[in-house]
Amino acid sequence: MPTNVIMPALELAQETGKVLRWMKAPGDTVRKGEPIVEIETDKVTVEIEAPATGILRDVTAREGDIVPVGHTIAIIAAPTDSAAPSSLSPPGSAPSSLSPQGSAISSLSPQGRGQGEGPSGQGSDGRVKASPLARKVAEEHGVDLARIKTATGKIEKADVIAYVEGQKAVATAGNGRGGRLVAASPKARRLAAERGIDLRGLTGSGPGGAVIAVDVPLTLPSPQGGEGVAERVRVAPQVAAGERVGTVWRIMAERMTASWTSAPHFYLVREVNVARLRSWLETARKQTGARITYTDLLVKLVGATLAQHPRVNVSWKDGALERHAEINVGLAVALEDGLVVPVIHRADTLGLQDIAARREELVTRAQAGKLRPADIQGGVFTISNLGMYGVDAFSAIVNPPQAAILAVGRIADRVVPVNGQPGVQPTMVLTLSCDHRALDGARGAQFLGALADLIEEPLTLLV
Repeated sequence: MPTNVIMPALELAQETGKVLRWMKAPGDTVRKGEPIVEIETDKVTVEIEAPATGILRDVTAREGDIVPVGHTIAIIAAPTDSAAPSSLSPPGSAPSSLSPQGSAISSLSPQGRGQGEGPSGQGSDGRVKASPLARKVAEEHGVDLARIKTATGKIEKADVIAYVEGQKAVATAGNGRGGRLVAASPKARRLAAERGIDLRGLTGSGPGGAVIAVDVPLTLPSPQGGEGVAERVRVAPQVAAGERVGTVWRIMAERMTASWTSAPHFYLVREVNVARLRSWLETARKQTGARITYTDLLVKLVGATLAQHPRVNVSWKDGALERHAEINVGLAVALEDGLVVPVIHRADTLGLQDIAARREELVTRAQAGKLRPADIQGGVFTISNLGMYGVDAFSAIVNPPQAAILAVGRIADRVVPVNGQPGVQPTMVLTLSCDHRALDGARGAQFLGALADLIEEPLTLLV
């Protein structure tokens, strides 16, 4: 039975992926787990492994194509399968993917039927070929599945979402030239407004010709119709055209804006004595010989505290709380092009030496732009440490859909009470940013208090 190779969702809020290069050609034999295609997302470049052993066929996404998440880009046929004509697209047809310029092949035929389907997009059994999740989403949005066409003949959740996005609202572009109505998704309208671009001048690639987010260019077209002049989004009036914002930075800006404007933040601040934490670090370095850092200690302590307070190990998603069994701690890593958050999985079960090795490996990959899918998936809590930059304290923005992020300041000698008398001790300021939809003040305070206790007395971990 053929196995689909799909464009994976490697990170939160990812909508598309770009095919950089195929490592295997159609007709090549591939083995399960062998890298076959290199994909670029908003933040990372990864190699996608073959999901099965067989013959690579029906490659519908060319190098440079931008493909919606969940769409099939090839199939792997069993070695015993006959070399039948492509079931994904007939010879010479265009792939169901976005071009490097952001335009897409329409997902609807004039009749609204999928390839290989019967009347009204139905299979041989009279039912539209769709996954259970696609049917559920279609039912929620009142979508007739027979109107959606896919490259494989089977409708997935991503196909329904793309259809809904393209059919949502209609934007009115009224600037004195007739006010023609333009079908566009809400995100496309927002991006066009931010970049000062008239939707009526864009070619829509969504269902029915609707303008979607990928159709909105980063730059304004030049009067001669050539390449646009690179401009920063929302450039201050006194700033001339400058360096184009990179993709990673733009996506980071969009996601943080979405978090800041949708998640009701509140902040809890705690100054902690780190004298014993400093001693623990020195002892751990001597005993292991590893390059252990304060961040490694904090990952270990945060993991232990989350295990004690599972109510903080949650996400706010689709209007409900989602509890997580594993404790996966993300680390905010600053790059030249923006910010990425690789994840240390099951941090509560790892020793310090393992955490240090994993952290060093992730940072090295992040800086080289070679993070793997597993490196950025599954994070449920984030640590952002700016202590090495001399920052005393700061408030971070929650990384959606997580419930909280811990901002860590520098260690500095300060005058604090010691046994009722003033004394100089090394202290550090922690700021816990919380999404009030997922956490209330009491739970956040209990978590921060427990973490502070562990930092001030790490030996408690042994109890």
